[in-house]
Amino acid sequence: MIECHSIHHISIVVTDLERAKSFYRDVLGLREIPRPNFDFPGAWFEIGNQQLHVIVHPPSQTLRTEGGIDSRDGHFAIRVTSYEQTLRHLEKLNVPHKAKPDSITGWAQIFCCDPDGNIIELNAERETGTIKNG
Repeated sequence: MIECHSIHHISIVVTDLERAKSFYRDVLGLREIPRPNFDFPGAWFEIGNQQLHVIVHPPSQTLRTEGGIDSRDGHFAIRVTSYEQTLRHLEKLNVPHKAKPDSITGWAQIFCCDPDGNIIELNAERETGTIKNG
């Protein structure tokens, strides 16, 4: 049996590396971390103890071709400290989003897309809008 410990990283495909780096760094506030010198362009970002790897891969079949924010489509989720602060930040930057403060999941959700249409869920505990310690 395989004993899984945690998710180490998520890789997503992008078409414009600098545009993607700007989004993940400047909009979501992720810290870029060193990446090996692969023979293809990309960037790595730190999310807590996990990583997000963005890769430029033109023949990819994973790029979304339909526009809009569809929370049922493939996505990855990042837990945020404050739902309200995250919502205000996205609104300030005019980032299109879909807010679900009363989601049946039990946590508050905000969905948005990166410049290539990769869907990102930003979520927080519903009771206080922040992550509970402990």
